Amino acid sequence: MALWMEAGSNPVTESERADLDAIAALKDSAAQELKEQGNQYLKMGKKHYRDAIDCYTRAINQKASSDSDNSILFANRAHVNLLLGNNRRALQDAEEAIKLCSTNVKAYYRAAKAAFSLNLLTEAASFCQRGLEQFPSNEELKKLSVQIDLRKKEHENHKMQMSKTVAAAKELASTIENRGLKLGKAVYQELTGLRKPVLDSSNILHWPVLLLYAEVMSSDFIEDFCETDKFSSHLDMMFSESSLPLPWDENCAYTRDAVELYYQAGSGTLMSKREVLKYLLEGTVDSSAEVLGDEAKDDEQNSDDSVASMSNRSGKWIKVNEKQTLHDILRKPDYIIPAIPVFFVVSKKSSFYHDFRAGKWSAP
Repeated sequence: MALWMEAGSNPVTESERADLDAIAALKDSAAQELKEQGNQYLKMGKKHYRDAIDCYTRAINQKASSDSDNSILFANRAHVNLLLGNNRRALQDAEEAIKLCSTNVKAYYRAAKAAFSLNLLTEAASFCQRGLEQFPSNEELKKLSVQIDLRKKEHENHKMQMSKTVAAAKELASTIENRGLKLGKAVYQELTGLRKPVLDSSNILHWPVLLLYAEVMSSDFIEDFCETDKFSSHLDMMFSESSLPLPWDENCAYTRDAVELYYQAGSGTLMSKREVLKYLLEGTVDSSAEVLGDEAKDDEQNSDDSVASMSNRSGKWIKVNEKQTLHDILRKPDYIIPAIPVFFVVSKKSSFYHDFRAGKWSAP
């Protein structure tokens, strides 16, 4: 009997041939029945998609149908996997369906759709093209091909924009370094957010500057402090006679003639070149290693040495000469910019001033 034949051996007698034909017919019938059951489960909706996949899988495992019929089974299973969002499995099934039958138009469409969902745009376009070469009037393939082309253009535009953004960030980082400025890690980011310096067409830096009133730790912002501006010009505007008093300044101590600005010498942690570039790109594009590039590799030793050399002087409050420009202050050897410049405002008329000057207050 054929059931007792060794694997790989050929039938010898008519009886063995008849047995094998009968077994093949049974398996083929079972495969067809499982296929129909899978189709019915598919029509019954999402709750039965897993049942449909199980039926198609069992039909494929019968290994009885022709290549053309098996191609349909793989294409059907690919369709259900697409509906379930199993795009990788759907792509594998659709590719297998194409191998079994190169004229299975649904397999090309499902392979293209799965690749498109996986953002494999080159592969998706290839499946569409191969399908349309055989079925040039297929509307589904034509519509999907248009969608793929649009997505490819969007990616190209995004890549171009990302390249420009990264180039601008690198130029800004280089400008800051060439100015001799030391950029440190953000300290008050809950107040500053993602504000960053801007380099204008005249190669002049514009900084957002945070002013902290040390006495109450309230804050003010100068959104655009040009590096060539003197501190006095901004203070004149902020504390002019026509300006309203600060809401918490009950004694009106913070007047133009009384306010002074300070920074803390050597306070902060320097950022490496890579960290600077990552900070400048934050909120704009992906700042992964691939985007940052080799030119932003860390110079760990230099960064560590810089911080160590300044730590001995840290903590001392340095008064800002308001007749100097922002650039004059930022380039001082003992000033580390905490992502954006931060200065502390005190008033000579306030009782707090004496404690501050005596070193009895420290930033939180």
